[in-house]
Amino acid sequence: MQEKKTSIAIPTSVVSDTPHLREKTSKIGLIGRAAAIFRVNEIIIYSDELKTDQTSDMSLIALLLSYMETPQYLRKHLFKLRPELQFAGILPPLRTPHHPLNRTIKNLKVGDYREGVTLTKAKEGTWVDIGVERPALILDKHLPVSKRVTAKITKINNQVEIELAGRDETLEYWGYEVALEKRSLKEIASKSKFDLTIATSKRGVPIKEVADKLTEKWKFARTILVVFGAPARGLYEIAKSEGFRLDEIADFVINTIPRQGTETVRTEEALIASLGILNHHMFKT
Repeated sequence: MQEKKTSIAIPTSVVSDTPHLREKTSKIGLIGRAAAIFRVNEIIIYSDELKTDQTSDMSLIALLLSYMETPQYLRKHLFKLRPELQFAGILPPLRTPHHPLNRTIKNLKVGDYREGVTLTKAKEGTWVDIGVERPALILDKHLPVSKRVTAKITKINNQVEIELAGRDETLEYWGYEVALEKRSLKEIASKSKFDLTIATSKRGVPIKEVADKLTEKWKFARTILVVFGAPARGLYEIAKSEGFRLDEIADFVINTIPRQGTETVRTEEALIASLGILNHHMFKT
């Protein structure tokens, strides 16, 4: 059975209510963890205030999410010292299959998959750091230096040999990708050809009322998008400001937290609640 690809779309202003970088970092850490827990394949960061320059916050969110998703042993190769990462130490570890705790060659097995980064070219191929004592070798391929790769271990002897692999070959959850979108929310949802688009809103239909229809649609969908609103404005308000109706872009507008006890639900809280409910209902199929 073909694996589904699940994307979530979060607004750039998700960090607008937290002025300090430390709190912004903590909030993004919660979002990254929620995405990994529920096997999200792609996090789309969209601009929800089209008349405001959100470039700085958008770049920060993308940087922190990408840093989280990168295995720890590769971060020193792929990320320079930057002021935006000064609180990166408080980001929670993902502990996903592509963040292995094994750091020794003796515990590797042929057929294992690892994330790596290319170090140097050699006559026989390219040396790659895969997070163990010595670099591994990709034979007969000369790749650019400092390129992140997914690799499969093919030989373990005096040296470890690997071959390039696709993330989908691993048959395990292999993290998420991060996409920056400067297009409007309407363009993202309507022109990206998702099989199923779900919008979340406290003004939406309680999920139990559409559970059967949603389950049926989910069953046959291969690309799924779940859209979340901002701390100050929900999706209906964002859609109105862009001049369209929310039901124009969404197959379902659902309320996953009926009878909420607070006036507002933060985006990171809505993520955990909504993905948890969808996981419970939809993965029965």
